[in-house]
Amino acid sequence: MSTEKLYPEIEPFETGLLEVEDGHKVYYERCGRKGGKPVVFLHGGPGGGITPIYRRFFNPQHYEVVLFDQRGCGRSTPHACLEANTTWHLVEDMERLRKLIGAEKWQVFGGSWGSTLALAYSQKYPEHVSELIVRGVYTLTKAELDWYYQFGVSQMFPDRWEKFVAPIPKAERGNMIAAYRKILTGEDETAKLNAATAWSSWEAATITLLPDETLISEFSTHHYALAFARIENHFFYNNAWLEEGQLLRDAHKLRGIPGAIVHGRYDMPCPAHYAYELHKAWPDAHFHLIEGAGHAFSEAGILEKLVEATDRFAQSDNTING
Repeated sequence: MSTEKLYPEIEPFETGLLEVEDGHKVYYERCGRKGGKPVVFLHGGPGGGITPIYRRFFNPQHYEVVLFDQRGCGRSTPHACLEANTTWHLVEDMERLRKLIGAEKWQVFGGSWGSTLALAYSQKYPEHVSELIVRGVYTLTKAELDWYYQFGVSQMFPDRWEKFVAPIPKAERGNMIAAYRKILTGEDETAKLNAATAWSSWEAATITLLPDETLISEFSTHHYALAFARIENHFFYNNAWLEEGQLLRDAHKLRGIPGAIVHGRYDMPCPAHYAYELHKAWPDAHFHLIEGAGHAFSEAGILEKLVEATDRFAQSDNTING
């Protein structure tokens, strides 16, 4: 993966565990310029967690960057926990973090599931959003879930699909999300790990335009896969606690918020149709449909447009103290 368009590596100036509710502690970090223009980074999954590379989308001379591991994943505890873990819990965790750093408004930046969470937060709290940047837009409708977990991407990746369905008895393959849920919330720890690895590997194998065996290997490690698969499946089984079509229906609530939508033409998990519909419903955002690109932020053209967007918004006048 080329990282030449990203800013240099940086370390946080503050890390912590934010006690939220129901026994959850959310790991967060702050980096860049303390008191600078605030931005919150929302990772994918759900259940993906943050990595140091995510700090590098933002000019550290201008931004104070807030990153956090969403409930149950990364360094947040308890690991892989599903209780009190919903979209709306995460939205309120974001509000706690905003108040913690003392920001009246902040930029919201999210990709894939992070775009879902970014849209949900921004539609609930538009008065606290200075700009919104979304990549690999996922509005989490039934059609999107079926495309990825029932019929659609299965036709593009038949070899990978065969591995994905392998842990599921043939009689239960009519609802793959429900069938996986039964295993991932069951008592058989070996079956649970095998299912988690298959679920996570399916995603890693299909998010890039060309295969990335390193990524597939990283997603397949047991500690990562267990949180990723359990939490993602939990959210998708429950339609992320969203009404059908809610995020596009309520896109009018984003009116007046400047932003950017960046999406790969050949994004398999998240069909471009939904990003295009968001673009039409939210004209305040620049829309970039990247040719020759899949889903991952590292795809050619996607990373460049994301950094261009953060640079474009870096000079707007909101800061934590301003």
